[in-house]
Amino acid sequence: MLLVAAVAGQEPAPPLPQQPFEVWLAEVRIEALSRGIKSEVLDAAFNNLQPVPQILERDRTQAEFALDLTSYLKRRLTRTILNTAQAMFTQHHELLEAVGKKYSVQPKIITAVWGLESNFGRFAGVRPTIPALATLAYDPRRATLFRNELFSALEIVNRGDIELDRLKGSWAGALGQPQFMPSTYLQYSQDFDGDGRRDIWSSQADVFASVANYLREHGWTEATTWGREVKVPKTALAAIKALPRREEGCRAERALTTPRSLKEWRALGLQTLGGARIPTGTLEGSLVTDGTRYFLVYKNYEALLSYNCATSYAISVGMLADRLK
Repeated sequence: MLLVAAVAGQEPAPPLPQQPFEVWLAEVRIEALSRGIKSEVLDAAFNNLQPVPQILERDRTQAEFALDLTSYLKRRLTRTILNTAQAMFTQHHELLEAVGKKYSVQPKIITAVWGLESNFGRFAGVRPTIPALATLAYDPRRATLFRNELFSALEIVNRGDIELDRLKGSWAGALGQPQFMPSTYLQYSQDFDGDGRRDIWSSQADVFASVANYLREHGWTEATTWGREVKVPKTALAAIKALPRREEGCRAERALTTPRSLKEWRALGLQTLGGARIPTGTLEGSLVTDGTRYFLVYKNYEALLSYNCATSYAISVGMLADRLK
């Protein structure tokens, strides 16, 4: 689960706090001990630990913000990715159906999230997690957030879920094939294969179930889809642009219009890409746009934003899932 930046574009990395890293780390150790982390775990985890400057550079140049929507979709939905997604969907169909039935999440969506998070299990991260999280926790920009993630990562090792030398992930500390942050792993990962371990690194059953469980717990419902791309006639542009946006949530959530029924969207002039009028109904949806393309999205879209709160990410997951047969 890629943890997205709070601001757009590229930023110069701010200077690290004046407090020496060694002093800061000693304070973290004291708090970790008070949380029940074993001293031997901390000895191994903090041995020769230093901030990693490359981590801060990555934190400020994420693709969800550095690329516009069309460029991002071209990068994410290549012919190779589409072909691989179809092959993996077919190969794991029986398992995906079983997971989807238990958690009430469509197998296509599970496949799409898995594919975009880890390239269908090929990438689960190669950076040691503790140095990455310690760097981000030491950085003042989002220190509290990553400090808590650091403690969660230490707890995963402390519980024996995985060995320290195998605890590797993304630059932001995201773990395994679902790319869960450590706190997310502790709360939502699943043992679907029943071997007594929540193995999101190598158990395909646990990976799929963990993704599905996360989405279900964040509001996904099987009865509806994520949304669709729509057309806004020129005669309706002024009215659409005047619609109020949401005032709460992450930046991608605030980019959504306030919800309206399909009947109301139809009255405003929204059309399908084929030019037909939007069907009527009581289902509520919100509109999101990059200024050139428009998408009518539903509550399930917001569940995708909870996974990674970036408009381009959520749309790419939905569009990839829609391509699967």
